[in-house]
Amino acid sequence: MHIRNLLMLTLISLSSTAQNVHLFVGTYTNTGSKGIYVYRFNTLTGKATQVSHTDSANNPSYLAIAPNGKFVYAVNETNGEHPGKVSAYSFNHHTGKLNLINQQLTGGDDPCYVSVHKNNNWVVVGNYSGGSASVFGVNENGGLKPATQVIQQTGSSINKSRQQKAHVHATVFSPDYDYVFTPNLGTDKVMAYSFNAQLNNPLKPAFPSYTAVVPGSGPRHLTFHPNKRFAYLIEELSGKVAAFRYSKGKLTAIQQISTHPKDYKGAIGSADIHVSPDGKFLYASNRGDANSIAIFAINPNNGRLQLRGIQSTMGEAPRNFTIDPTGKFLLIANQNTNNIVIFKRNKQTGLLTATGEQIELPKPVCLQMM
Repeated sequence: MHIRNLLMLTLISLSSTAQNVHLFVGTYTNTGSKGIYVYRFNTLTGKATQVSHTDSANNPSYLAIAPNGKFVYAVNETNGEHPGKVSAYSFNHHTGKLNLINQQLTGGDDPCYVSVHKNNNWVVVGNYSGGSASVFGVNENGGLKPATQVIQQTGSSINKSRQQKAHVHATVFSPDYDYVFTPNLGTDKVMAYSFNAQLNNPLKPAFPSYTAVVPGSGPRHLTFHPNKRFAYLIEELSGKVAAFRYSKGKLTAIQQISTHPKDYKGAIGSADIHVSPDGKFLYASNRGDANSIAIFAINPNNGRLQLRGIQSTMGEAPRNFTIDPTGKFLLIANQNTNNIVIFKRNKQTGLLTATGEQIELPKPVCLQMM
């Protein structure tokens, strides 16, 4: 009987662990935010409970979690007042606390995106105002070495107020981690680099070295389909999604589709993009006057998109959003209304329904789940 009770307790403990994941929230800190917030998110109930926050982060506007789950990296976006930085944190799974390890200069202003290689030994940062991509080696303790590469991009495009120079908006690894793609809002290009983790300077131009999009589109974020055959780009200035076939570092355009209704006349400012874990649906967030998430069905054969619905985010200026690992919930960070809204996701239709659950905190802009 004793062994049976012990087994039951073990199973209950494992079940509890499986249904709880950690949610990390990056913020802007000029209106009272403490930096990075950590929550426990229950994937059965959709409820979030705050666990901790940092006191050491300055505008941690984008976060990345190391694949080994031991470390979290955050850019420090300082609007040109101080040099851009990237910070490394260790994470304690038991206490839910982050501890600052160190910081490094990114070599460019306003870093806005960070990603981690699958071997946990490399971190790549995109500098928006600096128009560059920076590469950092990682020490055994998770801390960052000084940048080994800072690749400066150049160019402009037709929108004279937003595309007067290069603006690197993301640094996205390919599914096999052999390439890095950097959507450049200022040049209307998605630059492509091969990545060799064995070299001190791992990035070099791929062939082809870039994919051009429609002038004035403003590439922002890129995401890959779970089947690794398709990629999707959110265009900030056009309010559209560009769909691509993907193979060995090459993007081949197959579609461009709007994230707004046909009769939409308001300001456009699209932001983030993600594919559901089952690969059936794609979601894209819109700021401007829309404050919405567009929902697309994905054709599994050719990767093309069909608009299925547009959902209000129940807040203003939705930036990043995330889908929990089970695919049951979608969480969206509304920067200007200081709230994260939790939606239930219908896995058959892709449509979203508000759960009534919200997280209130100052200026949330990035959501990542471990």
